[in-house]
Amino acid sequence: MLITWIYTLTSVVIISLISLIGIVTLPLKESQFKKILLFLVSFSAGALLGDSFLHLLPESIKQYGLTLNVPICVLSGILIFFVLEKFIHWRHCHIPTSSHHPHPVGFMNLIGDGFHNCIDGMIVAGSYLISIPLGIGTTFAVVFHEIPHEMGNYGILLHAGFSRKRALLFNLLSASISVIGAVIVLIIGAKSQALSHFLIPFTAGTFIYVSTADIIPELHEENEASKSVIQFLCILLGIGFMALLLLWE
Repeated sequence: MLITWIYTLTSVVIISLISLIGIVTLPLKESQFKKILLFLVSFSAGALLGDSFLHLLPESIKQYGLTLNVPICVLSGILIFFVLEKFIHWRHCHIPTSSHHPHPVGFMNLIGDGFHNCIDGMIVAGSYLISIPLGIGTTFAVVFHEIPHEMGNYGILLHAGFSRKRALLFNLLSASISVIGAVIVLIIGAKSQALSHFLIPFTAGTFIYVSTADIIPELHEENEASKSVIQFLCILLGIGFMALLLLWE
């Protein structure tokens, strides 16, 4: 059990530190930043889908068998993340920020992201409770998703009026909540494997939702043929990376 704690806490700390990625983007021009983001977002979509269909769902079927438990948990992950996005995350308000219309975008984003990070920590811990390879695969999927996600969070905080240092600090604090989620699951999971059995297909549902409802629609905004090909290849690369992890098992 000690090795599970070490792997889990190391993973969630690494995931939390990704929130500081805004530092490396500061010297980049906007055009350079968009080119990098094109690769990262596409790769993260492939990594999430690959982890869901090559690691998490097969493991869930192995644990549960061919019962309704797996699809119910997958649907729960999709629906819960839909609710979180709908009612917690700030989105699509096109009225400019002013003294007459202040946007609580920064703090609303931090609240929503805090919930998201807590669930990420629970997901990683639940995966490690099943097996080390599964936990590593899930960690990689979360990492590749979090890179563009945290870049976006950093931009939102700057847009909301945070200074660069304050935006980095608050983003890190929000990301650190993943440690709390991981510890909760490790404590409870040590006593009951039922929680981790729920979290694995639940995680697959959340990854499928994030990749298909959030990331892929953003990729469709790019219509240039050459960049679309690059997007597709990066998605395949992300899936291929998850497939290579199968050799670890």
